[in-house]
Amino acid sequence: MTANDDIAHLEEELPLQELPLDGWHRAQGARMVGFAGYHMPIQYEGIMAEHLWTRDHAGLFDVSHMGQLTFSGEGVDEALEHLLPADIKGLKPFRQRYSMLLDEEGGILDDLMVSRLGGDAFDGAAIYMVVNGATKYDDIGWMIEHLPDEVVMNHMDEQALLALQGPEAGEALAALIPETADLLFMQSGLFTWRGVPLWISRSGYTGEDGFEISVPAQDVALLADALCALPQVKPIGLGARDSLRLEAGLPLYGHDLSPAVSTIGADLGFAIGKRRREEGGFIGHARVVKELTEGPARKRVGLKIDGRLPAREGATIHAGSAVVGEVTSGGFAPSVGAPIAMGWVDLAHAAIGTPLEIEVRGKRLSAAVAPMPFVPHRYRRKA
Repeated sequence: MTANDDIAHLEEELPLQELPLDGWHRAQGARMVGFAGYHMPIQYEGIMAEHLWTRDHAGLFDVSHMGQLTFSGEGVDEALEHLLPADIKGLKPFRQRYSMLLDEEGGILDDLMVSRLGGDAFDGAAIYMVVNGATKYDDIGWMIEHLPDEVVMNHMDEQALLALQGPEAGEALAALIPETADLLFMQSGLFTWRGVPLWISRSGYTGEDGFEISVPAQDVALLADALCALPQVKPIGLGARDSLRLEAGLPLYGHDLSPAVSTIGADLGFAIGKRRREEGGFIGHARVVKELTEGPARKRVGLKIDGRLPAREGATIHAGSAVVGEVTSGGFAPSVGAPIAMGWVDLAHAAIGTPLEIEVRGKRLSAAVAPMPFVPHRYRRKA
């Protein structure tokens, strides 16, 4: 047994942690499962019903397992530009960007959201970051290793995080906090509700309009109750969150993204601005430049599948007798009414419309490379 095996075995034995809303979820009738080290609600009424409710109305997701971090100190922008390919120096107050942590070989360690704070948010820290729950402790260790001593990182484990998503999310949140109606996609702000400070961004991971709300853990049940008392809002579990993000063509770290894959192959080059591409200076820059010039060997693609049988993660993708890739996410898409998948294939087979086959239970399913998102994004980009 290797050292990594020892760690994995130890993690399996560690007891699952409880979210601040654990009792609230159970009182709502949630079915709880282990995910990212926590007891998490996978569904309440059912995945299909919750998925469609979110597409038509507004769903409330508990994403408090994710890591919330702040950064402050002299040289914080320069330090984070070494860690991230994002343009941190050009990030204005109350604005947010999608970015990644890359390793020295350009592999993706995590994807994340980074915001410029303003005013007195989080004790006047400069930068706020949300990282994936399953990787947050690895991310924290990596950043501690690579940040200078002058930069202070704070893990805000006393904060809960809610996501309110769907076409009626704006109307619902404005009923409680009218000022949030002015936010546009990827804008943030510090708001107060019943004396409780809330950091709110207009963003999310379903492809719908919506918000992510950082709230002190001791106040999150009060806020969840108030939101779910609104006619537009119901609590939604992890199952529907996964099917919604798959339809939206959004990759899930640990499945579609990993250290084995690259930013350009993952079709995430939009997150690296022109200045950062040209100047470099961030960990993993050499691979980014190489793949921008030469193209990646493999690419993340969407797949539409004939019939009704879904293809799951790990299914092999074939072009004739050759294995040319594998499925990394897949399932039945309620809004599409058909099975869809996301996977990595050799570049020669990545063009839209390319016919392929996916092996599921010894049977070949006909499929074709499809454009993503499978369902159009409905972000609120202008008033």
